[in-house]
Amino acid sequence: EPPEVELKDLPPHLEYAFLEGDNKLPVIIAKELGEEEKAALIKVLKSYKRAIVWKLSDIQGINLEFCTHKILMEEDYKPAVQHQRRVNPKIHDVIKKRLKNFLTLD
Repeated sequence: EPPEVELKDLPPHLEYAFLEGDNKLPVIIAKELGEEEKAALIKVLKSYKRAIVWKLSDIQGINLEFCTHKILMEEDYKPAVQHQRRVNPKIHDVIKKRLKNFLTLD
């Protein structure tokens, strides 16, 4: 049984195509494709639909704990915005050079 998914608004150059009737198994394709190209693409996707993952839990070989996380917070927690901290202009260039050196190391 295919999962129920919520279809979101897409950019104007993309559209949904469905691999099964009644809006099941949606895939996103380019609007610019011709009718023959769309039909060929959907045919290929239908033939390989068992290889397409529809939910995170369907991914084989990847532990869900690796790709999801949960931040535990108290119920009365109030989010706070922290402003960006500025670096002393005198040492800004030194930090920049050290960072470049660090990033170029292999």
